[in-house]
Amino acid sequence: MKNYYNILGVTPDSSLEDIKIAFRRLARKYHPDVNKDGTKRFIDISEAYETLSDAKKRLQYDTINGFFKSSSREKSEKKRTSSKQAQNEYKKRAGSKNFTEPEFSKKEFSKKINDMFEEFTKSKKEENSARKGDDIYEEISITMREAVNGAVRLINIMHSGECPNCKGRKFINGSVCRVCKGSGEKIEHKKISVKIPKNIKNGAKLRLAGEGGCGINGGKNGDLYIKIKIQPNNMIKFDGNDIIYSVPVSPFEAVLGGSISIPVFEGNVNLKLPPMTHSGQKFRLAGQGLSQNNKSGDMIVIVHIEIPCSLSDDEIKLYEKLKKLSLNSIRENLLNE
Repeated sequence: MKNYYNILGVTPDSSLEDIKIAFRRLARKYHPDVNKDGTKRFIDISEAYETLSDAKKRLQYDTINGFFKSSSREKSEKKRTSSKQAQNEYKKRAGSKNFTEPEFSKKEFSKKINDMFEEFTKSKKEENSARKGDDIYEEISITMREAVNGAVRLINIMHSGECPNCKGRKFINGSVCRVCKGSGEKIEHKKISVKIPKNIKNGAKLRLAGEGGCGINGGKNGDLYIKIKIQPNNMIKFDGNDIIYSVPVSPFEAVLGGSISIPVFEGNVNLKLPPMTHSGQKFRLAGQGLSQNNKSGDMIVIVHIEIPCSLSDDEIKLYEKLKKLSLNSIRENLLNE
């Protein structure tokens, strides 16, 4: 007996969504178009998914093979034990001369047959009815510049739809379908151009209608949902519509003050530093933040004094001269702060 849960790497507690995610992950890895040695594994994966993704087939499989959710495992063990005891008791009674099989009246028997027929008809109708394809979820990582200015990204996604050769039947004339290798689905890799709007926030979701899984029996295609992840930047952070920008300044700029040019996402902006600017001082540039819903945020510049990595001999001599001229100790009142 094949353990379909082990094949997909899930547990009897796993939800339908977990099973779908596991199937897609394994299908990408073992599909014959991608992995020539993965045909046998792919057939097992498809067989497991076909059973566990169907509520009725899964219930039947769990019941026959004794799979139960962990929260009710103890009760299930008792139930199975009771069931075995009942079966043994039934066999003993069946061997007795006084035992008679339970009988149904014609009305009861007719009702049971009708119920079974209605259930079968309903199941067939649902199986043949048009259904929307599965939605696909992907994630795109972008830079802060792309988040502010917008961008166009080309992504590669995996589409799965009904196999055009076997129409989802998986087997033709007793043989495994040569196109889908017995999965009932045809998996294709498709490149899609995604337009990322300006000033998008981290964690935002974009929906591309009809770019998900293929519809079943003429149903609509599913949708593609893309989650935006903005790559972290040590110098820049977003706070709502405000941009927090950490900018280095040289010692002489901090002491003498003056106008400095700061590179931003669209060119440069000028910031006027007052003389004797100290490290950690904040400056607000109105309207230079993100623009959303007709509201513009600000850019908050936090300056910090930074020594260049390399200095010329003349610069070092000037620092030595400055050292001799300096009369103040900046650490004199450190403990009294």
